[in-house]
Amino acid sequence: MNIIICGAGEVGYNIARLLYDEKNQITIIDHDEKRIDQISSKLDVRTLIGYASHPNILKEAEADKSDMIIAVTQSDEINMISCQIAQALFSVPIKIARVRSEAYSKDEWKSLFDSGLFSIDAIISPEQEVAKSFTRLVAVPGAKDLISFDDDLVRLIEINLGEDCPVINTPLNQLTEIFPDLGARVVYIVRNELGFVPNKLSEMQSGDDIYVMAESNRTERVLSVFGKETARARRIVIIGGGKTGLRVAKSIEDNEPQSNITLIESNTNRAESIADELNKSIILNGDALDKEILEEANIAQADFTFAVTGSDEINTLSAILAKKYGCHSSAALLSENRYSPFVSSLGIDAVVNPRELTVSRILRHVRKGKVFQVQSLRDGEAEVIELEAIESSILIGVPLRDKPLPDGVAIGALIRNKSVILPTGSTTIEVGDRVIVFAKHDFITEIEQIFSVGIGFY
Repeated sequence: MNIIICGAGEVGYNIARLLYDEKNQITIIDHDEKRIDQISSKLDVRTLIGYASHPNILKEAEADKSDMIIAVTQSDEINMISCQIAQALFSVPIKIARVRSEAYSKDEWKSLFDSGLFSIDAIISPEQEVAKSFTRLVAVPGAKDLISFDDDLVRLIEINLGEDCPVINTPLNQLTEIFPDLGARVVYIVRNELGFVPNKLSEMQSGDDIYVMAESNRTERVLSVFGKETARARRIVIIGGGKTGLRVAKSIEDNEPQSNITLIESNTNRAESIADELNKSIILNGDALDKEILEEANIAQADFTFAVTGSDEINTLSAILAKKYGCHSSAALLSENRYSPFVSSLGIDAVVNPRELTVSRILRHVRKGKVFQVQSLRDGEAEVIELEAIESSILIGVPLRDKPLPDGVAIGALIRNKSVILPTGSTTIEVGDRVIVFAKHDFITEIEQIFSVGIGFY
């Protein structure tokens, strides 16, 4: 595919890196010469200096020959106008825009992008995706992350294993023997920052991050087997009252009405402003790194603390302090990956990365054909893909044991007529099945070949 990416920031760079590795033709546009130089030093892609909303720049980028434009600059307006011009002047088939401002997402303007006024096929809101992630953690506090598929019939649950995990050093093929009602399978293990798709003889160790595919109604059972809490978090402390913090608080108020929220914001004017927008939350004005403020928030009795300021450093320190002063669990919003390798050892229970969430939402639209959902994991190290099995796939009608998958690929689950099947060697895939595939990024082309979706998948 020929793809134009507008914006050379972190999201633009990472989506370019992933798509370039898959042999797509990439052109990146940004008005900041320094950003362009940085990308040019890392990726062998075409670059242009200028504003993506200017017709002459899009013409120079050969928008008329492009299959897709992805607008992820820092300006919502430039992103929207770039897509509009790409359609009006160059008939670009697929147009994706990141729109961050809450002004465009208020209920009274919901129909704005559905009315045909804007030629945008997909709107990406990082703050909205972040809010969803933190709300999921409230429902499943024992998990580091949770991703649901097909109306939440199946979940991919990320769990960090502690020393008290009862199934450490147990071969995976024995899990179903010991726990016949488990309704889950381990599809990926990360040990010492190195990830691998396990086989039936693989054993889990203390400190491992594991990814478990499970029937959604077995979530509590799965968490219990791996030594994790299963009760919903009810007492929530949110640190940071910016756009993200406000979105998180509103989402929890709407989706977890029994939760009690205390939000800490350092800016007095902002604290007063968000107090008018939230219905049930308690707002405290102060520094979340101040022990007295944390005590006023009753941090020792909190079930979960979410640190969501605009600073990775403050979020990391706040999450650590919250645990130190008695909070049961903490999660941090981290825009960069430099702290990620250390968070578990520092006692932080979960990390939410807005860049990764944004990239995943974009990939859903890049992966065309019979693909319903894509989630990028661990900075693009792996992906989980929900797709429909078509007649030409080499796996149709053949027991899986007769068609061995590459070492970096695992079929986590099948959904057939709204029933979940956790595959074994004797399982056969039928036409129309929804297949949830876990794959290391290097094996994405293998998935393309296995499922015979090359003509429309990318």
